[in-house]
Amino acid sequence: MPVSHLAVSARKVARSVGRGLAVAALGLAAAVAGAQSLPSELQGAWRATKLPEQSLSLFVQEVGGPVLLAVNPATPRNPASVMKLVTTWAGLSGLGPEYVWRTHLLARGGGVVDEQGTLSGPLYIQAAGDPSFTVQDLWLLLRELRLRGIKNLGEVVVDRSRFGNVAIDPGAFDNSPDRPYNASPDAMMVGLGATRLLFQPDARAKQWIPIVDPPVPGLRITGQVAWSDARCTGSPTVGTQVQGTASGVEVLLSGNAPGECGEFSVYRLALSQPEHFSNLFRMLWRELGGTLARGIVAGKVPPEAKPVAWHDSRPLADQIRIVNKQSNNVMARHLLLTLAAETSGPGATVPAGERAVLQLLQGQGVDTSGWVIGNGSGLSREGRLTASGLGGMLDAAWHSSLMPEFISSLAISGVDGTVRRRLRDDDVRGMAHLKTGTLRDARALAGYVLGASGKRYILVSMVNGDQAAAVRSFDDAVIRWLAAR
Repeated sequence: MPVSHLAVSARKVARSVGRGLAVAALGLAAAVAGAQSLPSELQGAWRATKLPEQSLSLFVQEVGGPVLLAVNPATPRNPASVMKLVTTWAGLSGLGPEYVWRTHLLARGGGVVDEQGTLSGPLYIQAAGDPSFTVQDLWLLLRELRLRGIKNLGEVVVDRSRFGNVAIDPGAFDNSPDRPYNASPDAMMVGLGATRLLFQPDARAKQWIPIVDPPVPGLRITGQVAWSDARCTGSPTVGTQVQGTASGVEVLLSGNAPGECGEFSVYRLALSQPEHFSNLFRMLWRELGGTLARGIVAGKVPPEAKPVAWHDSRPLADQIRIVNKQSNNVMARHLLLTLAAETSGPGATVPAGERAVLQLLQGQGVDTSGWVIGNGSGLSREGRLTASGLGGMLDAAWHSSLMPEFISSLAISGVDGTVRRRLRDDDVRGMAHLKTGTLRDARALAGYVLGASGKRYILVSMVNGDQAAAVRSFDDAVIRWLAAR
């Protein structure tokens, strides 16, 4: 999408929400002065948390109507994964619901081959930063090359210049470098950079058979998961330790799993994003009958290269459902960087993405005072939002023509996403569209609640502190209180 198109989209949203934000501002001004004490229906639920009032930021507003609750609404707090609401709304309103990422394969002359199917010159890959690009997508793209008579490649050049230097240390946040939620962003990411470890049960031998999927060369499994005759009470927990060896990378297994659970999978980061892509490319190209004479290197697509094949992602409106319902960190990072690339051009960085988000939201009249967007995923100790500011953004989204696409990306209480096991009572099940946020010292919840009267309410709750997890029962009480109104 051209930058001019992005700017026009943002202006349309700003015009459609300006009136609603004016109403919200008047309501907040009237409510803050006397809203430090909660209504009697909620006071007991708050006292039960044993949390200090200064740890809470709470904002509740009737859509298009008055502010009902405002406790420390202007205090910047870490929202954890609730930050994804900001990133997805900015992406949706700035790029549009139909936005797609296109990954290109290019060659000089559009793909000139000799009688043996040897491509003249290198194969160039123009990485798009597609957050949902899968192993299957890569296979289909390479199959297109074979259908065009290309069999033998000399060198493959991967152009990742759409993003700048955005690689991160996956272990920096919480010293868990093999966990998929810590995956580094990369313009040529495949399958979120994760490897699937499939465990098949052999009931007769009472042992688990581990399988690497995809079976890339140089990656092997050592150790074992012990068989247990215990009852299966949920997804088995498997210990893994990824370590480099002289011959490649090995994943050391530990732990035990009940045989009653049957076949199960876990996902781990075993290789860096560039290594993961290179290994997959080589494996899939060989399976398709292709050859690669030299190797895969980083570089740039020359101006004379012409497209040979390409892959378009699913539209943005579909992708933000995964980001919000499943709270996918690396996809949120990619969306932030994509917004930066569309706004400022190639070489997108996190600071450029943060500037793009804040500028877009400020253009919609959202009060972003005290906000720190960071990487856009919420997997950060530095991210900050205010409850009233986020409430204003949710009001802007509600009054936008893009409201249906945005609302559909949120988890539904007691039904799906991160709240599928919460609020399953008949009176609240399906009555709220929410995004949750969880870190060691932060809990947050934000979204929309439908009341029994048919009125809709905006809810933002954030607590920071060592005992932040205690706020969960209070948040549920607030949602039940609103659903009953």
